[in-house]
Amino acid sequence: MDLDAYSSAHRDEWDRLDELGRRREFTGREADELIERYQSGSTQLSAIKTVAGSTAQGDRLSVSLSRARLRFTGAGTNVFRQLPMFFAIQLPAALYRIRWLTLAVAVATIAIAALYAVWISQNPAVLAALGDNADLKKFVDEDFVNYYSENPAASFAGQVWTNNAWIAAQCIAFGILGVYVPSVIIQNAQNLGISMAVMFDAQRGDVFFQYILPHGMLELTAIFVAAAAGLRIFWAWVAPGPRTRAQSLAENGRSLITVAVGLVFVLFVSGVIEGFVTPAPWPVWVKISIGAIALLAFLFYMIVIGGRAARAGATGDLDEFEAGAKQLTSC
Repeated sequence: MDLDAYSSAHRDEWDRLDELGRRREFTGREADELIERYQSGSTQLSAIKTVAGSTAQGDRLSVSLSRARLRFTGAGTNVFRQLPMFFAIQLPAALYRIRWLTLAVAVATIAIAALYAVWISQNPAVLAALGDNADLKKFVDEDFVNYYSENPAASFAGQVWTNNAWIAAQCIAFGILGVYVPSVIIQNAQNLGISMAVMFDAQRGDVFFQYILPHGMLELTAIFVAAAAGLRIFWAWVAPGPRTRAQSLAENGRSLITVAVGLVFVLFVSGVIEGFVTPAPWPVWVKISIGAIALLAFLFYMIVIGGRAARAGATGDLDEFEAGAKQLTSC
């Protein structure tokens, strides 16, 4: 196929399709013409992509076809019809894509927290700098445990849910900057290490894990996932591969923003556990078991269901038709 000759031969048809696609009102004849030109344009775009791949002419025609489709399909697919696909395919596929990066973030956070805890524990001057003996004793004996029960359970669960969801959303939204996510990782690890050091120094390490593990297993994993998504978006424009930086960033941004939506539900579950299970007067093994089951359910969803969706070709991104042209070029 001579692409220039082919484009020249169909130029008037494509211009007419573009013109009809920009209109808001149609006569009956014009509506029929729009559908006919849309159908022929789709066939022509398929021919161009089959022979020449991604081209400026094909991208321009793709934009015209997308605009025309909106004219005769209205607002698009019903949201409630899209929900099963989102939760069964798009979200788990997006989570699966960042599984190894999530593990790397988890290992880094735990390592940094452990280093902080060991450093503080072995340096009495550093421990003393955190507060005087009375303040540290109050933290160990009262503040650490009372934090989970000083407010009504429902109110506390809602507070930690919204706070953690906001942190997760920021990790993904500002991940492109490259510095925001590492700062969040270090800050969270530092806070965790300081609390661990203070509790262990007072011989209350068991209390520390009793109140951290039930909700913390799922909550921290969700933050690890959000951090991984933010780092993946950053890397998308640093090392885009064969695509342009704009294409790589757009594709990864569209697919990984679904992670932010999914984590809202995950963090809701961890918030409920933190508000109702962590401070409950139940046996420790029951509370930790509830947290472990919640974490295993999420990992099953991420790895097993996500792996199945990924092997079927899903990435979490919009399909080619919904996404439209990946590159806009004037011609």
